[in-house]
Amino acid sequence: MNWRLMGKIQMNNAMSRPINNRVILRWTIILLFNVSPLAAIANEMTTSQLKGIELKSAVQIALITDPWLVGSRHSQDALEALSIAAGALPDPKVSLGIANLPTDTFDVQQEAMTQSKISVSQLFPRGDSRAIKKKQLEVMSAQYPYQRQDREAKVVTTVSQLWLDAYKAQESIALIEQDRALFEQLADVAQATYSSAFGRTRQQDIVRADLELTQLEDRLTLLKQQQEMSQERLSEWLNDYFVDQYLKDTSSASRKNISGIALAGNLPDIALLKPEIFERATGVSQQLLAENFMEHPSIKALEQKIQATNIGIELAKQKYKPEWSVNAAYGYRDDDLLGRDRADLFSFGVTFDLPIFAANRQDKELRAATSQAESVKTEKWLLLRKLMASFESLSVQLERLNDRQKLYRSELLPQMHIQAEASLTAYTNDDGDFAEAVRARIAVLNAEIEALSIEVDRQKVITQLNYLFVSQQQDAEKMLNERSVALKGKKQ
Repeated sequence: MNWRLMGKIQMNNAMSRPINNRVILRWTIILLFNVSPLAAIANEMTTSQLKGIELKSAVQIALITDPWLVGSRHSQDALEALSIAAGALPDPKVSLGIANLPTDTFDVQQEAMTQSKISVSQLFPRGDSRAIKKKQLEVMSAQYPYQRQDREAKVVTTVSQLWLDAYKAQESIALIEQDRALFEQLADVAQATYSSAFGRTRQQDIVRADLELTQLEDRLTLLKQQQEMSQERLSEWLNDYFVDQYLKDTSSASRKNISGIALAGNLPDIALLKPEIFERATGVSQQLLAENFMEHPSIKALEQKIQATNIGIELAKQKYKPEWSVNAAYGYRDDDLLGRDRADLFSFGVTFDLPIFAANRQDKELRAATSQAESVKTEKWLLLRKLMASFESLSVQLERLNDRQKLYRSELLPQMHIQAEASLTAYTNDDGDFAEAVRARIAVLNAEIEALSIEVDRQKVITQLNYLFVSQQQDAEKMLNERSVALKGKKQ
């Protein structure tokens, strides 16, 4: 049974039966402002039937179709290949030519010095530079797995933030849409009561009801704008239009057409990765935070970079050693003009440089390598300081959001509903003001939207905290758990 329609029909009939106006008005407004069990059940059924993309599915799609991860794997393969090449000797050089050819006749038999010459030379790089360069490239390539783990964790965080923003706008719209019908019918009731000249309804009450409807429309427009913007930003991460260009296996079942994204009606209850840190009664020490953050993939990647720059110092020291080159040549001489045989010639030599003027070259290169290593070390400490500061800020936010969540659930929302019911009862008994009843209902709606915002903001903060505590042993998707709680249409 449609209770709202029934109340509206009763109000229309009340126009012809003034004697029952008070009773009809009271029951009509009560039906309008109190969600019946049947309506709640229907709302829950609508929620369960809503088909949309869940947060975990959105994250999985983003991870599968992220071109950055594909490019990172190619970069690692390139460095691994270069490391093998760096360990090999340079290719030998072969030279072919004719030496000492007389310019007056260009006769190869005229002069004894004329010869056809072939020479081979082989360069030997300085000291152990080949092995050191190979090791440096291997260490540099080892940072890419950590970078990918950090990227995956960032993708989880970013996509979660966008999904939650879109979800908050979507559910706020649902709450307003749910109450808009009530305000529309309340405006009809006020209009009918005013037209019948019964009760305390005044013309300003009708204007106020229309004004509230207009303001609701404006809020809906703003929320729809926010929802569409968040969905479009989310589509950047779910867009698989170009995936065939950079991903060989494009037959994954996780691929999804992102046109017209619809979100699921369930808000995930994301668990903290390190809850024991937040449960410490004495607070969290800087040393404990530093120990945890040292396992972060971004820190591990920087450690690989630091190790590579330290190897660069050893490579720079090899510049003080000479570079060797071995060459051998064979010269063929033709018979002389009298037909006598001439001996062929063989040459052998060793070439090396003398790095004795090291002040402006080797010394400066070693100094540059040392400074570069120290510079990368400062990047590590800056990142550690940033992670620790982020934890302090986010932990305070989470604590205050937990307090607000508890306050809204246990006190504020129940009190709001009691106040709304009291204002409504007073108005139906001609002992209250219409504007006060409307304000009370608007306050309930605002409180419900704010409670939803608190729930969503908590999940956003938790995803950011989980990024801080992800380690190289953990898969990025473990930042999200499997539990979820349906909040759409849930009334306090």
